[in-house]
Amino acid sequence: MDKIAILIPCYNEAITIGKVIDDAKQFCPEAAVYVYDNNSTDDTAKIAKEHGAVVRREVLQGKGNVVRRMFREIDAECYVMVDGDDTYGLESLPEMVSLVLEDGYDMVVGDRLSGDYFTENKRPFHNTGNSLVRAQVNWLFKAKIKDIMTGYRAFSYEFVKTYPVRSKGFEIETEMSIHAADKNMAVISKTITYRDRPEGSFSKLNTFRDGMRVLGTIGGMFRRYRPMVFYGLIALILAALGIGFLIPVFITYFQTGSVPNFPTLISCCFALLTAILSLFVGFISSALRNQEKTEFERALIQANDMKKIKSQK
Repeated sequence: MDKIAILIPCYNEAITIGKVIDDAKQFCPEAAVYVYDNNSTDDTAKIAKEHGAVVRREVLQGKGNVVRRMFREIDAECYVMVDGDDTYGLESLPEMVSLVLEDGYDMVVGDRLSGDYFTENKRPFHNTGNSLVRAQVNWLFKAKIKDIMTGYRAFSYEFVKTYPVRSKGFEIETEMSIHAADKNMAVISKTITYRDRPEGSFSKLNTFRDGMRVLGTIGGMFRRYRPMVFYGLIALILAALGIGFLIPVFITYFQTGSVPNFPTLISCCFALLTAILSLFVGFISSALRNQEKTEFERALIQANDMKKIKSQK
């Protein structure tokens, strides 16, 4: 079991991967550095080996798939995940590791947005997108995470071994942030330096396609993690529509003794019935969520026990 494991997911980062590995070794020489190559077509894996990293491969394309593989295979008391594009300043590594190992945090978020991200980042719409996602997640999940989509984070053993990776692509960071907020994990943000990619290095992130995936992830996790609120809102909207259109039908009935608009009456009754069903789905899902949280606490205890056993070997 490693004391500190630095995990670098990579796809075609031959230009920058060597420097990232060297910086990691400089600022955290006691750490084991792992590069997970995600079907690169350049010399990423070769250069990573030359710079002393342990290189492994994930054949399923997508950052989420790489993270799943890394978290499953590596055992460490502290994990640091950082992108291989050399956009994050690794001088903050020792402090982030200390926050996990010494202070007991489950996740340390490398916060770009409180630093120089908005001046360094040159990609259109990314600044607005990051701010929008941060506002949505913190509002919907009652969190206070300062950078939702950063790829630079440190984790505890318990976080890594109890985190169910569902995402396949770049939405993985958003999923991590929401999971930590929902499960009441100890999270802290650490302001880091950020710089844009060097010349010749290109981002694999598609602003609109991956942005829509992130928003879809937020919506799906809101439904899964706060079902009573989600289905309650649906029930409220349907009930308001049903009652709103039903009132004129009742007024006409009391005035004339007849119902000339049967389609409206049927539609309103259907909307009210659906609202009741939605409310019951919310109650049932909420009960299942409470059971899931209890099981998660047990999983945390088991992960902590396993960590002690592996540390003694």
